[in-house]
Amino acid sequence: MTHADDLEALGSRARALVENVRLVIRGKDAQVEMAVVALISGGHLLIEDVPGVGKTMLARSLALSLSGSYFRIQFTPDLLPSDITGTTVFDQKSAEFEFRPGPVFANVVLADEINRATPRTQSSLLEAMDEGQVTVDGTSHALPRPFFVIATQNPVEYHGTYPLPEGQLDRFCMSVTLDYPSEEYEKEIVESQLEEHPVDRLRNVLRAEELSGLQRAARAVSVDPDVLAYAVSLVRATREDEGLSMGASPRGTIFLVRTAQARAFLAGRDFITPDDIKAMAVPVLSHRVIPASRSQGLNESRVAVSRILARLPVPVV
Repeated sequence: MTHADDLEALGSRARALVENVRLVIRGKDAQVEMAVVALISGGHLLIEDVPGVGKTMLARSLALSLSGSYFRIQFTPDLLPSDITGTTVFDQKSAEFEFRPGPVFANVVLADEINRATPRTQSSLLEAMDEGQVTVDGTSHALPRPFFVIATQNPVEYHGTYPLPEGQLDRFCMSVTLDYPSEEYEKEIVESQLEEHPVDRLRNVLRAEELSGLQRAARAVSVDPDVLAYAVSLVRATREDEGLSMGASPRGTIFLVRTAQARAFLAGRDFITPDDIKAMAVPVLSHRVIPASRSQGLNESRVAVSRILARLPVPVV
C-alpha cells in the first residue's frame, strides 16, 4: 500500500466519524467537522452557546462514536476537585492508603457546563488537559490514552456562571458555537425525536486505539515554510492589535498549525494551504485573545481575529 493509499484509508475513517455525528447534529456540518478536527489534532474542545442548542448532544455524539471509556461530569457550584480527579482513602484491611480514580480517568470526558463550577474546581482539569495526568496527595497518576476533554459552557452573562481563567482557556485547542438552527432544520430536529432520540441509535465507528494512528497521520501532513510563516504572523498580529488587550500565546500558534494539518488530513490532502490556516484561525484563536473592552465577550474576540485575517497578506503557495 502506497503512502497515498494509506492516507486515504485513514482519512476515510475520520470522515466516517464526521458523518456519524451528523446523524444527530443536523444543520451544523461545519461545527461537527471542527469538533473532529480538534480530536484528531490532539487537543480539547470548548463548546459555548446558550442552553438548548445541542452543545451537550454534540459532545455526547462525538464521545459515543468512539469506542472506549466515556464519562460525563455535570459541573455545579458545589463540585469539588476531588470529585473530578479522585481521592486517596485508607483501606483498613490492607492498612494502606489506596487511590480511587475519579471520573476524569476516561478516554472521553464531557465537562458539562464547566463554568458553573468554582474556579478552584475548574482548575483541577488543568494538569489533566496539559499533561495527561493528575496529581493527588503528591502522587501522579497517568490518564488513559487517548484522552479528550469536551467542555460545554453557557455565555458568561448568564446567572450562576464563573468565567474560565485565561490559563484554562488556553488549554483548549479550539472553541465553537452552535447558534440557533434554521427553521428548516429545527423542524427536522423535532421530527427526528418524535419517537426516540437519534443519539440512542448511534453506533461506534472508530476504536479508541485507532485514534492515535489518525493523529500521527495528521501530524505527518507537510507544512510549507511560507504557510508556517503566515500562521506565525497571524498569531503575532493578535498581540499588536489595538482592539485587543491580550493576544494569543505560542500554544495558539502550535494548535493553529496542528488543526490546519488535521483539516487537510480530513480533506484527503497531505499538505496544508493558507486556506486551512484561515479556516482555523477564528475557532483556534478567538478564546485566547481578550478585547480591550472586557465588557465585550467572545463575539468581539471573533470579530477582532476576523479583522486581522482580512488585513494580513496571504502567501501564494
